Amino acid sequence: MKLLYCGDVVGRAGRDAIVARVPELRRSLGLDFVLVNGENAAAGFGITGKICEEFYAAGVDVIVLGNHAWDQRETLSYINGDPRLLRPLNYPKGTPGKGAGLFTLQNGKKVLVIQVMGRIFMDPLDDPFAAVDGELQKYRLGSGADAIVVDIHGEATSEKMAMGHFCDGRVSLVCGTHSHVPTADAQILPNGTAYQTDAGMCGDYNSVIGMEKTEPLNRFTRRVPGGRFEPAMGEATLCAVYVETDDRTGLATRIQPIRLGGRLQQAML
Repeated sequence: MKLLYCGDVVGRAGRDAIVARVPELRRSLGLDFVLVNGENAAAGFGITGKICEEFYAAGVDVIVLGNHAWDQRETLSYINGDPRLLRPLNYPKGTPGKGAGLFTLQNGKKVLVIQVMGRIFMDPLDDPFAAVDGELQKYRLGSGADAIVVDIHGEATSEKMAMGHFCDGRVSLVCGTHSHVPTADAQILPNGTAYQTDAGMCGDYNSVIGMEKTEPLNRFTRRVPGGRFEPAMGEATLCAVYVETDDRTGLATRIQPIRLGGRLQQAML
């Protein structure tokens, strides 16, 4: 199976990159499944139903969120009606939506997607490791699911790496999001799980993690907020992780970072 995971989509520049590039990537790479982190898609804060539909129309299969899940209030009511939109699994019981889903592709293969949020320098949520383990007790790679993808949305590289090793041999891919900076540690772990600490973002890198520079610089240098954060509007770099899996075991046989457009050094298969 061929999977693509696109990092945090930031504002209109990031959305335009997804809409423009995902259809061609699906064709040129023969992708079976495309996953996107959309928690910053609506002007940098949250997502809307309209944006979700734009992504699905472009060929995105599933969208995951993160700590900005509820920045657009409509998402609280919309998410229960959209099974392809996932929020962190380790949110408290009773939170709208769900944090994991098993998705059947047109060819009959099944992909399990799990998202959790880290706890280091983040909100004090339930244990992400226990949450992931609970789902992996329900679905076994190669039998209950043909591929399993785990997104850990967090600040600390150590926590993300720990999740990779915790899942090694039990899932196809563990990929981190949230920092908006692509890491250079794409690898297949010893027991066959593909791993990258952070996929990066789909957004304008002439910015401060996707935001227009003036307001972040003002806050860092003067410690006085002067206005709202606004997404940078230059050409976005689409940052993603491409993974191929073994059809028999579901484990990874290849992982390759992808960077297209914008300011970053380009990377493609």
